[in-house]
Amino acid sequence: AVLTFLNPHVYLDTMILIGSISQQFSGFYKITFALGAILASFIFFFSLAYGAKILSPFMQRHSSWRTLDCFIALIMFSIAFQLASAGNWL
Repeated sequence: AVLTFLNPHVYLDTMILIGSISQQFSGFYKITFALGAILASFIFFFSLAYGAKILSPFMQRHSSWRTLDCFIALIMFSIAFQLASAGNWL
């Protein structure tokens, strides 16, 4: 419960991000947007839980963690490179 309710990303994502995006819709479209956000959240969290259960035997090896860390590092360096290019830092 503490991880959920004291996590600032919960409030940033749900209230600030989704709330500000929802302001562009009105009437039926706002209801449709809300239902879509709820469904996406439901699918994401259940996929995260079941994916963790399925991948837990695979992730018990150190090489799997190294591979995952390298993959994440590549993504982060790619994002940093794109931001630096867009800001004319390169």
